Amino acid sequence: MMDSPVGRHIFVILGGTGNLSLLKLLPALYQLLTQKSLKDRCQVLGVGTKDLGDEGFRDKAREALKDAGISSKEIDVWCDTCLHYQSLGKSSEDYSALLTRIESLEKENDIPGNRVFYLALPPSVFPAAIKGIGESGLNKSPGWIRIVIEKPFGRNLSSARELNSLVHRHFDEPQIYRIDHYLGKETVQNLLIFRFANTIFESIWNRDRIESVQITVAESIGIGERAKYYEKAGALRDIVQNHLAQLLTLTAMEVPAVFGADDIRDEKVKVLRSIPEIRAEDVIFGQYERGNIDNKKVQGYREEPGVAPDSSTETYVALRFQIDNWRWQGIPFYLRTGKRLPRRLTQIAVNFRHPPIFIFKPYSSCQIHSNRLLITLQPDEGFHLFFDVKEPEEALRLKTESFHFHYKEAFGPLPDAYQTLIFDIIQGDQTLFVRSDEVEAAWELFTPLLEKDIPVYSYTGGTWGPMEADKFIMRENMIWVNT
Repeated sequence: MMDSPVGRHIFVILGGTGNLSLLKLLPALYQLLTQKSLKDRCQVLGVGTKDLGDEGFRDKAREALKDAGISSKEIDVWCDTCLHYQSLGKSSEDYSALLTRIESLEKENDIPGNRVFYLALPPSVFPAAIKGIGESGLNKSPGWIRIVIEKPFGRNLSSARELNSLVHRHFDEPQIYRIDHYLGKETVQNLLIFRFANTIFESIWNRDRIESVQITVAESIGIGERAKYYEKAGALRDIVQNHLAQLLTLTAMEVPAVFGADDIRDEKVKVLRSIPEIRAEDVIFGQYERGNIDNKKVQGYREEPGVAPDSSTETYVALRFQIDNWRWQGIPFYLRTGKRLPRRLTQIAVNFRHPPIFIFKPYSSCQIHSNRLLITLQPDEGFHLFFDVKEPEEALRLKTESFHFHYKEAFGPLPDAYQTLIFDIIQGDQTLFVRSDEVEAAWELFTPLLEKDIPVYSYTGGTWGPMEADKFIMRENMIWVNT
């Protein structure tokens, strides 16, 4: 969100030949670094265990860029002049060789020691990579140093604290970028603008006007080839602790003193610390079975390759809680996520209160509805504000209509989330990244649920989750918003 010059730097991708690098990072870097203002500002060094050499890595990058739909004459020039590769094993000598290679590239390209280390690695490898970077001296140079760590950051509160302790031995907090790609989405960032630049909404953003809030991250896909990871993670670790927690804090936070990274993150942490312990009876776990999505048969979770036939891993989570502060006291917040749901949808539904007195009772055909604000983060990014109007008939009849705004209509295609986040990294803007106390506060809230005996209900693939989730929200005479 800053707007400052980008210094010449080297962007090191540990895990340079992995899926994250090839599918997301390299296309995002290409789109960024071929812009006129950023040309010749960055050298990219892929690091991996494969013995590829520079040309082998460049060939993989070209293929990845073409697969990403990028068609440009500049691809070959960019790959040949900006992409490099270094093989890395597990010994300290390998990290010393990496340091030598980086220093050589910096000298050749007049880079003043500015370095980004992006850990595009499995979480189990994070500690070894951080230790290798720190003990080899890669984290010391005349310029700035930044390390980027993908989610999940830890598996529970204790492991998150251990990882924070390790990374803080070698890096200061302003150098650490804990990345959650959801925060790179334009619509997620725009939550701050939507709330704090438009007094019409901020003035009613409280317990006096709002009845409930629902936040949904729904996926129609299954786990694919991620069984090795997903069996150990489940939906609570994979989505709730990070993506949903981030959307929650941006929705519920107070107005920061200034629009700065730490001021915003201070307010997000306050939200998490204001949530009392979530009770087991306020949580529903589910696991998908065989079903149909878009008229295609899909297999159940236990039938996925690599999944144990008796697995109890949750692929669906719904939970309810309140935020104990002056703005939100007494207002229920509902969070849910699941795989093999009917469609891909990330949405925040803000349900406003009914009018205190219903003056249209004499008209039997007249039924009033609560106003609702839908903030859709994907796939059709935008906002819908629903309100009642009179239908043009003699009888008094109300119909719900909406004001709407769609990003594609106004601005065209939106940039990829990784493109936004990488630009913030090289600018040194931490606004959209998770601070150490924030990640620990989230784990402090959700770790107890991992230790509770919560039953896992089955649901048919292509439905909106287990029936128990519908009964769960109906306890307060509410229903899930699936629009």
